[in-house]
Amino acid sequence: MTSVAVTVLPAASTGADAWGAEPARRALEESGAREVPLGDDTRMIVVAGSIDQGELRRAIDEHPGVAVVQLPSAGVDVHVETMRATRREGLVFTSAKGAYSAPVAEHALALVLATLRSLQIRARASSWESEQRGVSLNGAHVVIVGAGGIGTELLRLLQPFDVGVTMVVRTAREVDGAERTVTTDQLDDVLPDADVVVVAAALTEGTTRLVGRRQLELMRDTAVLVNIARGALVDTDALVEALAEGRIGGAGLDVVDPEPLPDGHPLWSEPRALVTPHQANTEEMTAPLFQARVRANVEALASGGAPEGVVDVDAGY
Repeated sequence: MTSVAVTVLPAASTGADAWGAEPARRALEESGAREVPLGDDTRMIVVAGSIDQGELRRAIDEHPGVAVVQLPSAGVDVHVETMRATRREGLVFTSAKGAYSAPVAEHALALVLATLRSLQIRARASSWESEQRGVSLNGAHVVIVGAGGIGTELLRLLQPFDVGVTMVVRTAREVDGAERTVTTDQLDDVLPDADVVVVAAALTEGTTRLVGRRQLELMRDTAVLVNIARGALVDTDALVEALAEGRIGGAGLDVVDPEPLPDGHPLWSEPRALVTPHQANTEEMTAPLFQARVRANVEALASGGAPEGVVDVDAGY
């Protein structure tokens, strides 16, 4: 048990902007930490939902005793400028990366199976169709872009399908369970043989529109693209064109650019596209996972241990 002083921001316990406040408070209660108003005693800030970046910057800059800032999401692209502007010796930013991997990877698998089996087309049908559609996942070649928590969990979930998996990573390394591991600069080399391409990478300055017109042109006309990471990793206009022209088999998208996807956008009416509204993990799913992450990092701060989900501020994830 610890008496670490923790400030929860935003402080509201209701509403979408503070969905993580109650899980955070449960974590503090479990660990014996003290919730305190932002002040000189604060050792850890828990960002419990959407927050104005100016408010967060001031909270960090004006309270040098803060040693840990816990962010609520796995992706931290919206916080990158704040982290870089406020970093100092002794301050660590942690995120939820890895904590939400299971539900997001599960959703990715659902989108893979649905798009391969043309369920996005079937769901729109209003009469019995005689044309046969669908591709089996068994024995397919899957390219997973990003080998973080979501990518590696998806790799595990794919094992029963006897697929060959190529993992695409930022820094050269081997990924256990993958048939092949390549770096991002080799992405174009592995796309022509892919039956499925899953985007699970972090959004950084270097990965914006990682899948663009050229990458879509390299894919098979039967291949499907699934994005469960960030919408801006894929060039939306190029994807709309590729789908409309039948140059790829389908797309399963839990994230889009722009987001929310406006009413009337071509993706809504595109028969090869299956769009879900950024709900690969709902608050009901993530609340206990966020609670566990906050508790682990409160206890790490109290004991001098290594926190979980430490953000590489330079890399942006």
